[in-house]
Amino acid sequence: MTAAPAAATHTITLIPGDGTGPEIVEATCRAIEATGVKIAWDVHDIGVPAMVKHGDPFPKSTLDSIRRNRIGLKGPLTTELGTGMRSVNVALRKEFDLYANLRPAKTYPGVRSPVGAVDLVVVRENIEDLYAGIEFDLGTPELAAVRGAIEKASGAKIREDAAIAIKYISVMGSRRIVRFAFDYARANKRHKVTAVHKSNIMKFADGLFLRVAREVAKDYPDIEFEDRIVDNMCMQLVQKPELYDVLVLPNLYGDIVSDLAAGLVGGLGVAPGANIGEDGVAVFEAIHGSAPKYAGQNKVNPMALMLAGVLMLRHIGEREAGDRLEAAIAAVVAEGKDVTFDMKADHDDPTAVGTKEFADAVIRRMGGGNA
Repeated sequence: MTAAPAAATHTITLIPGDGTGPEIVEATCRAIEATGVKIAWDVHDIGVPAMVKHGDPFPKSTLDSIRRNRIGLKGPLTTELGTGMRSVNVALRKEFDLYANLRPAKTYPGVRSPVGAVDLVVVRENIEDLYAGIEFDLGTPELAAVRGAIEKASGAKIREDAAIAIKYISVMGSRRIVRFAFDYARANKRHKVTAVHKSNIMKFADGLFLRVAREVAKDYPDIEFEDRIVDNMCMQLVQKPELYDVLVLPNLYGDIVSDLAAGLVGGLGVAPGANIGEDGVAVFEAIHGSAPKYAGQNKVNPMALMLAGVLMLRHIGEREAGDRLEAAIAAVVAEGKDVTFDMKADHDDPTAVGTKEFADAVIRRMGGGNA
């Protein structure tokens, strides 16, 4: 009898982050490994830790690792305010054209949330719109030139004490993010995609996004399509989130609505995220910050990064392992015994466990013994 071939090992770039990042990452890696999926972690730094070690917040060795491995798992990182350092997330998105930001928002029994059951996914375009970084500051010759060009082309008068930011939305950018949303819906047995916009006011930029979304929707007759104006969408998510499934939005609206959706299910502490590119590069992360005041205290909740690990496992073709990990996390949270302080009704509850102990409980749920 021929033995079954050994399961392939996935090599994944691991960025521990700073603040509480390293301990959250360690807990998450142990939980992922407990699924039985073979992972080789290629550990590199970026951001402040890389600046300290290498004098460069974006060392070539880290970028080369992501480019080589195609998949990354990133712990929380601090962006130093007022230092001129670029946002790590923005830099990674631009370096690898990670155009799709995936933000599931799902309620789990045991997590306090302001509304009932929610299970939706926000798909945000990551590259264009006002977040493209095309801005012009007061007192610069570039601002004067842009202001003059706009006034000449539009006939509108812009105050001289106004800074200017450019919003652009392209056919290509709109088409690929809407197609990503429909492909995700189809692959994950979702039934509806809602395009979110403000085309009643921004008739050309947002109007283009909506027009392209409607065109793309024709290629997916098996999936329901609708659209909503962004302010109305926010109200409806608070009042009746159960009516929505997959939302697809331009960059700025996606940033705002994804955090609103996270708030509906318990906050950023339970919110995973992924940034995915067209050529297969993908970086998975927790959405919350690095919480440096808790660093090294074995206190913070690793649930968001663990759920990002669930997304990562499914993305690399290990769906069954991802499903088991999610079920184990959900079971621990529902029981409410081995959870961190933020998951307790009273944050001073002495029965709260630490980061490591939460991971131990998840691993035991997957049959990992005493972890």
